Amino acid sequence: MKNSFRYSICAFLIPIMKCIIPILLLLGVALQTGAQGLVAGKVVDAGNAAAVQYATVTITDKINNKLVTGASTDSTGAFQLKKVPWGTYKLSVTFLGYKPLVFDNLVLSKAIPRQRLGTLKLQANSQSLSGVTINGTPPVIENKIDKMVYNAANDVTAQGGVALDVLKKVPQVSVDADGNVELQGNANIRFLINGKPSSIFGSSLTDALSAIPASQIQHIEVITSPGAKYDAQGTGGIINIVMKENKMKGVNGSITAAAGTRMENTSVNLNMRSGNFGMNAFFSGNATLRSKAPNSQDRTAFNAADSTYNHLVQEGYTYLKRHGYEAGLGFDWNLSKKDVLSAGFQYSDFSSVRDGFTNQQEINLDAGKQPLGAVYSQRTSTARNDFHAFDWNLDYKHTLPGKGGDLELLYTASYGTPALQSRQEQTYVGAPAPFSGTSNASTGTDHQHIVSLDYAKPLGEHATLEAGVKGTFQQISNLTDVTVLNAGNGGYVKDPLQSYNLRYNMNVYAGYVSSSFSLFQKFLDVKAGVRVERTEVSISYQDTHIPSYTSFVPSATLSHKLNEQSFVKLSYSHRIERPEYDELNPFLNISDPYNITTGNPLLLPEIADNFELGYNRSFANGGNLYVALMERLDIQDIKPYTTFYPSFKVGDSTYSNVSVTSRANIGNENNAGLIISGSMPLLPDLDLRGNVMVFNRHVVNHLDSSNTTNGLNWRANANLSYKLPQHLIIEAFGNYRSAFNSIQGRAPQFITYTLALKKQIGKSKLDIGLVATNFLRDDVRQVTTIHTPVYDAYSVRELPLRSFGVSVNYRFGKLEFKKEKAHELKDYPGEN
Repeated sequence: MKNSFRYSICAFLIPIMKCIIPILLLLGVALQTGAQGLVAGKVVDAGNAAAVQYATVTITDKINNKLVTGASTDSTGAFQLKKVPWGTYKLSVTFLGYKPLVFDNLVLSKAIPRQRLGTLKLQANSQSLSGVTINGTPPVIENKIDKMVYNAANDVTAQGGVALDVLKKVPQVSVDADGNVELQGNANIRFLINGKPSSIFGSSLTDALSAIPASQIQHIEVITSPGAKYDAQGTGGIINIVMKENKMKGVNGSITAAAGTRMENTSVNLNMRSGNFGMNAFFSGNATLRSKAPNSQDRTAFNAADSTYNHLVQEGYTYLKRHGYEAGLGFDWNLSKKDVLSAGFQYSDFSSVRDGFTNQQEINLDAGKQPLGAVYSQRTSTARNDFHAFDWNLDYKHTLPGKGGDLELLYTASYGTPALQSRQEQTYVGAPAPFSGTSNASTGTDHQHIVSLDYAKPLGEHATLEAGVKGTFQQISNLTDVTVLNAGNGGYVKDPLQSYNLRYNMNVYAGYVSSSFSLFQKFLDVKAGVRVERTEVSISYQDTHIPSYTSFVPSATLSHKLNEQSFVKLSYSHRIERPEYDELNPFLNISDPYNITTGNPLLLPEIADNFELGYNRSFANGGNLYVALMERLDIQDIKPYTTFYPSFKVGDSTYSNVSVTSRANIGNENNAGLIISGSMPLLPDLDLRGNVMVFNRHVVNHLDSSNTTNGLNWRANANLSYKLPQHLIIEAFGNYRSAFNSIQGRAPQFITYTLALKKQIGKSKLDIGLVATNFLRDDVRQVTTIHTPVYDAYSVRELPLRSFGVSVNYRFGKLEFKKEKAHELKDYPGEN
């Protein structure tokens, strides 16, 4: 009854939101252009009253946190910012060697058209590193109206790890034992690197995230209700991984190396900047050392054709190892004060190998479950996943007249080459040679080209218009060869009926318009937009046809600022989830002939409507609190689905008593729950961060006569950080993910914990860290069950998660603060 009531409310709200959003958008665009004001002042050293030349002065919109305009102080320390639209802003004055100076509530209006701030005094920092004054770091968690930012560079317990280790710490995100990532309980997430898509996430998301060292990550952005400017892809939202990049002048960089019992990695960053040109380069490599994971399965299946049962017991182990490396080069060039050109190139290479051995006992039973006979066998298997990708982008940005407006043209491309291989052989106990075997090899390409044009323009007092167009062109090809063992001569022969060639092309043409503005005398801040995407798909696989479709994607965020420290917001977004390469590829992984996995080229896109009502409060001591109610409604929901076959024919081969798992559009899913996250300094040197999510998952499975699944899910983590004397920091982190009901059984709980410390050696540029994870026991036991009317399975895995590691980080180079000549600075963007 409660679920029906909730569905009726949401069914009522969704069409209302889709009607209101265009009205809000038109209202924002219709706001007439208002007057523009002036901000002026002078920046001096608080100690000696000397003018601070070339200090950076920026004005940021208080609503959307976007940069409106900026300038550098002249030789006398003076600055002027002209033609600033009326509104409420945050003005910041920064210069290396000084503490930032911030005016948090700067108002320009018809009544106050000019703000002459007089003399602004910058205080020198108190701490110095090799002659360079450095003070303060951003908080680890920053809650903003449109996104949440997790500053991974300040995370001690993630040192020496990979991106998956960092994601475990991010509020509203959870990671299971296999590296599957969820955002607010939804696994369909759009992953970006530096705001751009990459084909590396299409082949194996877990392998890709395991190949990015944590030391390379600057921060992670989480966007649960993306606006119209973002692609509609990702019903769960967007996670953007921002890599480290240094904008300081001079030549500088860092080297990080980590070694441990389970993982090793290293990374090198180099930054060079002089005048209007900057360049950065990086290299990173990592390896997950070979580890052994025991596993077992006990299952019983019913064959309705002859009323018999099949009981299978498997006991064995799997060895897993991974490695990966990445290298990249980027530059940005300020061609003039209004034109910036930037580009980036990156090569990625990663692979994973799984080797296994299994003892198998298969017993056939009659209708009364009395034994009819037993077969004892052993299986050896190996599965390998390789991926190579080359990504590049070229970005041109032009600042338009009237501060705050810009035009940006971006081209992004990604060339990926995925390769999957598996091989298995089965031998009867005591027999000299295998009685069956299969070898599969699947090689392919995943090419993406993206072109976008974005336009932004202020419209009057506190209003902004954004519009743009985008084309995404993706081409996937796959060639699969299957060979089967000839038990008579021990050789392998190609099976033409299992081998295939797949081509999949998807073109997405998109356009959007959005506007941000204030209503009711700035009581309500609104950002609303509509995106239209036309998706055209063609596939060459067994005469399959997938129709093209058009998606209208509205979104809106309404926020009200309660005071300078808190706000409330209500957001709505319509999202879609197009299947990725690994979900579409019909490659049959037969490394275990009793449990086969495959892709599904007939998948339809998942469609979702997302609601979020949130309250954020920031505290003077640096703490913050975010509380939200969320609702996610999905149709054509994509989930893994297992089917049991007493006899399963593939080409010329027939497999008996097989479970086949593939992704399918199972029906509808609703997630509704509560989110609480925040950070709080408990003492001057003791900080606590925490995150709790509890939500109810309600799934209607149309593949199984509209059966429903309900389950309460918990996700929680906590991080305690304590700063000791002598530049020593110690942190403890714990993560809990509850067991939950799946559509065909129950998924296991997952608990991890980490203890770490970091020590800065004197006042040098060297840091040393120690990390210990799950150190109280060797492994974590995972129990998964599957239950269908004809099939029951109980599976156990023991994952070796105990690890110890040491990391070293060294910063090198010199930051230059030499006063530039006037002609060398006049072309910087934002100057007057």
